[in-house]
Order: sequence, then structure tokens, then C-alpha cells
Amino acid sequence: MVQLHHGWQVSARNTPVPVSRVPAAVPGCVHTDLLAAGLIPDPFLDANETELSWIGRTQWTYETSFQWSGPVDDRIDLVCAGLDTVATISLNGTEVGRTANMHRGYRFDLRSALTPGRNDLRITFDSPYEYTAAMARQVGSRPGAYDEPYNLIRKMACNFGWDWGPTVVTAGIWQPIGLHSWSTARLAQVRPQITVDGTTGVVDVHVDVERASTESLHVTVEVGGVVGVASIGAGSIGATLRLSVPDVARWWPRGYGEQPLYPLRVVLATEGGRELDRWERRVGFRTVRVDTTPDEHGTPYTVVVNDVPVFVKGVNWIPDDAFVTRITRERLAERFRQACDANINYLRVWGGGRYESEDFYELADELGLMVGQDFLFACAAYPEEEPFAAEVAAEAREHVVRLASHPSLVTWTGNNENIWGFADWGWPEQLHGRSWGAGFYHELLPSIVAELDPARPYWPGSPWSGTPDIHPNDPAHGTMHIWDVWNQIDYAHYRDYIPRFCAEFGFQAPPAYATLRRALHDEPLASDSPGMRHHQKAADGDLKLRRGLDAHLPEPRGFDDWHNLTQVNQARAIQLAVEHFRSHQPVCMGAIVWQLNDCWPVTSWAAIDGDGRRKPLWHALRAAYADRLLTIQPRDGGLALVASNDTDRPWQTEATVTSHDLSGKALAAVTVTVDVAPRSVVVTPIPDGVALPEEPRSELLRAVAGEQQAWWFHAEDREIDYPAARYDVTVEPTTGGYDVTVTAGTILRDLSLFPDRLDPAATVDQALVTLLPGESVTFTVHSTARLDAAALAAQPVLRCVNDITA
Repeated sequence: MVQLHHGWQVSARNTPVPVSRVPAAVPGCVHTDLLAAGLIPDPFLDANETELSWIGRTQWTYETSFQWSGPVDDRIDLVCAGLDTVATISLNGTEVGRTANMHRGYRFDLRSALTPGRNDLRITFDSPYEYTAAMARQVGSRPGAYDEPYNLIRKMACNFGWDWGPTVVTAGIWQPIGLHSWSTARLAQVRPQITVDGTTGVVDVHVDVERASTESLHVTVEVGGVVGVASIGAGSIGATLRLSVPDVARWWPRGYGEQPLYPLRVVLATEGGRELDRWERRVGFRTVRVDTTPDEHGTPYTVVVNDVPVFVKGVNWIPDDAFVTRITRERLAERFRQACDANINYLRVWGGGRYESEDFYELADELGLMVGQDFLFACAAYPEEEPFAAEVAAEAREHVVRLASHPSLVTWTGNNENIWGFADWGWPEQLHGRSWGAGFYHELLPSIVAELDPARPYWPGSPWSGTPDIHPNDPAHGTMHIWDVWNQIDYAHYRDYIPRFCAEFGFQAPPAYATLRRALHDEPLASDSPGMRHHQKAADGDLKLRRGLDAHLPEPRGFDDWHNLTQVNQARAIQLAVEHFRSHQPVCMGAIVWQLNDCWPVTSWAAIDGDGRRKPLWHALRAAYADRLLTIQPRDGGLALVASNDTDRPWQTEATVTSHDLSGKALAAVTVTVDVAPRSVVVTPIPDGVALPEEPRSELLRAVAGEQQAWWFHAEDREIDYPAARYDVTVEPTTGGYDVTVTAGTILRDLSLFPDRLDPAATVDQALVTLLPGESVTFTVHSTARLDAAALAAQPVLRCVNDITA
């Protein structure tokens, strides 16, 4: 393949700024090209996004030229791995192809248009809005969550804006493009099906070829030291080989074992041995299924890998940048490291984004991160008419084949919230009998998975109860989403649910202070200043943040208080939910938090903000997803100590639960033996003499078992008679940063350090630490800058909940 990534220029007519032959990066998009040329402001800053809406309503032309020396091979194809989206491709003035799907690749035969010497290649991208308007006229409109036509075009839905994302309707050559010259035959498709039987790895390799001649061919497959050879007879276009690999080491999810990967090589050659084409990838041997056998609680949804049930400690994944071509392998590796450091074992690739990249899946394979990939339908009704249906089938077939060899991929899911939307969001009245996607989720997609990837489970939607006879978001059956919490009611109501598998739930907070200061120029910065309002995309988001604060925390005195308390509240909400769900294992076998990451600087549900900074929620996830978790939970009118052991080793220890007053004085205590079998949970009631307070506003519980501890406060912070926070701080420079040691003079609730306020590149090792009087904690700050020790020791860098006094 000869890449055509250089010499491109982009042009448009009748635009607010002149755009004529502007240098264009390929892969890339028009927004980033215009930004690099200095023609537009950064869409992520302030309210610039609004000024740039014309970009998505404009026709864009990309042009380059290349040299061709004349016929050598039988074929020369233009291979477009991804064009965004409605494109007409012409070579030397001759149209050679058209596209209408961002989510698939295309290959065009150039022989009729190529000339020796210079060749001029032009790709014209029509406005997605013009295309969707025409589609609406052809098949009728369809309801969706937003007043944007993302469901009438096969394009990344969140390009059109979401309740966490900007409206940046892109165009451009977003995947590699190049010339492929070949003769005789090429590998059109390689589809390995990989499983394991006892200690034997089984690889069925399905090979399809495209031919330029009818001669006989050979295909050779090698994996794990085993070689197989098959003939493809004259005129035949495929072959299947089965290889049995003895004594394979199984691939396991992180926390359950190692992730051995085996090189798999496929070589296509002539009968005489001349190599024509090859395909290579690393694969892993494992089995996966989803257990949905009905039980006394309803219908479970349990991911089972190598016959071992896995408790899913997950996060939802969105594209890590609204301009996806800026997402490098190194950036993904950093995000995955952050996920692993937070004890996450599962990434759900949400259906409003993209089919994730090879880099994404290769990293997941290496790290043992399980991945659930949604097909790309989200929060809307979708037409099933042509040409839409053919595009859906083509993209699904392409990506099922592309991703099937990755051991990290454990499930396919048909859509995000569309079956639920049809049931509850008033769609039938708006559709008037028109199609809405049911045929995709219940017929087309499962048939494609059954044909091309039969060893991997498919689930029609998220959420989905497992049958049309039960409401799709029933907590007792299959997967569910919890959104009445956040949207309508307080986060304590997470405890109203014992879901079999919770695939979405979340709570908002603003990004890190340094992220806000980079993105916004508001003076003064306030919770309701113009930039903050623009970077809050959720419906009534600020009111919901305020409702959450009012239920739990003191009145903020200004922006710094508001910023800290909203982040604390987000962390507490999700920690409460995760610990509650884990305490009900094995009835509940999965929690997937909305969401891990952001695609720009925004107030959102993310644990890692749009600049890659960890919010306090990230630290709460690390605690709640720890392999060994100690938590205090309401049970049967009282309180119980719950020990969750997500390891392969028994957990045997002594746990002491102590009732304290706010001065730290011990009022009562009980010691119990904690004996938890591997991958299980033990619930121990706490005696009323310890659990029940005489003065709820001035008493609390702490449980300690080795390195694990848990807290329970009998009242909300806004009601607790906290003393004014007092503490001593020492700051010691270290190699690579500072150690900041805080010794409590009073109780300190959810103590955190925010060094990014002093150095945007600074990070800290922990957050949300609660101390009783006389106890100490050392925060390790990583920074190459020279930081002010006094500033590290004072507000707004060093904060706790009870530093807000009347």
C-alpha cells in the first residue's frame, strides 16, 4: 500500500472566512485543518463552538495529486479506510466512487481513470445536514434525544452534540487512504474464530480472496508453532483452515490471570510459492459467554470467561476527543493506564461514538481489559429502509470481521437505549408505524454476529431484559440503566435497586480547575458564568448539581467551595452506588459507570476530564473497585459490614467497627472475623449497640480490617455539628515533587489536595481522605515546577468538607 497522506489541500465556497487550498492533514478533519491554519478559533474554548456551526453546513473539497508510472500490476485500487461522510471521489475529472458512511471502508478500482504521470485526486464532502434533510424527505423523520439529525446518517452521532459533547459536525479523510497495486489475487477478508477446548486452542481461519486471475492459490496459516496449508482452486474465492494448538495458555481478564498473546500469520501465495499478500495479528485463547439462566431473582446477566463468572467493574467509554484523528496510541495507553490504576476491568464502547481502533483493542488485549462494543445506534429511532439498511449491514459485517480476533472483545450489543426509548419515550406516537430499528437489533445484527463471530455473545440493546415480554429496563432481568437518579431523585436512591447488571449510571461534576482555566476566560469564574454555562450541556444540569448539593453538603460560599463540593458529591454518589451493587454480588454481577472520559473540557459525568486530569471521582472509583472492599451498608433496618473479595485467594482477617463522636472518642466497638471465600461477599450485621447512634449529628462509624477501612456517617454533612477544621501541614520537597503531610487537629472529612491550581501538570496520589483528630496522611505531589509550600498547605489547594463553617 502506498499511502496518499501528503499534499492535500481543502477548499470551500461562500464561507465566513476564505478557505481556498488550505493545507490539510490526512488523516484529519476540516475543523483541525482550519484551526491549524489559524482561520478559526479553538472550538473547545469559551463559546467558540457556537460561532463555527457553519462548518457542518458547508461542502468541502479535498485535493491532492500523485505520480503513476503506468501499468505494472493487474489492479490498482484506491483504498479509503474511512471518509467522513457523504463523499464523491473523482480522479482526473472522472467520478470513481461515492460514499455515505463514516463507519466503513471503501475500495475503488482506478484503472479506468488513471493516466501515466500526474494524477489529480479530488474528494468532495457534502454537508451532512443537506444529506439528512434529503433522507428525511425520502423515509420520514425519526424521533431522537436531541434536535439533530444524527439518526439519518451513518456518522458518529456525538458529532452532532450530546449532553456532554460539543456540536462539531466534521468532514474529511479521517482514516488512512492509499493506493494498492496487486496482481493475481489479494486477501479480501481474513476471519479467525478462536476458542479453546481444555488445553487445546482451536483456530478456524476463514479466508476470502479477490481475484484478478483464475490460477490456483495456496494459503498458509501459522499460530503457536502450528502450520496449516490449504489450496484455493482455480476460480475459487475462499478456504477455511482449522488449526489445533496444544497446551495453550489462556487469556484472562485483568485480575483473573495473565494475557498471553500468540502471533497469527496468514500468507496468500501462488501455486509456485510467490507471495501475494499477508495478514498478521496477535490473538488470545479464551472462551466467553453470558449466563442468562433464570433464577429465583429473575434473569441474570453474568459475563463468564473461561467458565469463571466475572464481576464487571466497568466504565463507559466515549471518543476521547471530539476530533477523533487527534487520538493517538499514546493517548489511549495513558487513558487505559488510568483505568487499570482505578481497578477497572471492563470498557463499554458506547453506541453514539465509533467502532474503536486497532490501537484501542490491541491495548485492551495486552492489559486484560474486557470490552463490550455497541453497534452504533444511540438514543433515537433509526430508519430501516434502503439505502440506510444496506449501509448498516456493510458496516456491521466489516467491523465484526475486523474485531473478532481480539480476545478483549467479550460482547456485542445492538444499540444504546433505543429499545428502552421505544418503550418509554413516546416514540410510537411520533413514528406513526414507521420503522425504528427493531429489525436491526433483533434480526440483522444477531444474524451477522451468528454468521461471522458465533463464539461471542450478542445482546440486542443496553438496557435489555432478555425478552420482549418484560420491560427493557427491569432491574431484575438482564441489563439496566439508572437515570432517575441524577435526573430526578437523590443519589441515595441507588440503594432502591438491586440490578442484575447496571450498564449505565452516573453523576455530574465540573472538570479540574486547571482544565477550566485553560478552556474558559470568564472573569470572575463562577458556577453560572457564561463559559461555565456553555460547557454544561445537560438539560437543567446546574439545577441538578445544586439539588445534589442541597441534599448533602453545606452551602458553598463561592466558586472554590462550589467546585470542590460538586466534585466531592459526584465521587460520593458513584462510590455509594458501586459499593451497594458489589455488596449484592452474585445477584448483581456488573456495574458500568457513566463515564470514564471526556472529549472536551466540560461539566460531565466523567472521572477523567477532557484534558486528561483525574477528578476526585477517579479516586473514589479506585476505592470502590478495589479487589478487596470493606463497606458499611444498610440491611434489614440496621447496618451491616460487607466484605467483598474479588481475588482468587481467601480473605481472612479481623475487622473492628467502632462508633466515634466528632472528637474522635471511641463510644462502642465490636470485632468480628472476616472470612471471605474467593470471588464472593460476606455480610455481617453490626450490633445495634454499635450501629445505632444516640446523637446522629455528632456520631459516626469506622470499620478497619488490615489496610481496608469503611466509614458511615449517620447524618448529612449539612446537618453534622462539625468543629471548624484545624490541621498542621508540613511540605517536604522530594525527587519529582513534594510530600505534603497533614495532621488532623479535628476531624477532617474528605480531605483532598488540588496541586493543578498551582501547576497545571501536577498530580497527586490520593484524595477524599477522612481523618480523626491526631491522625495523619501524606499526599505525594508529582510536579517538576517549584511550588509555593504555603499555597500547598492552604485553601483552595488543600480542602476538606468541614472547612466550610457558618
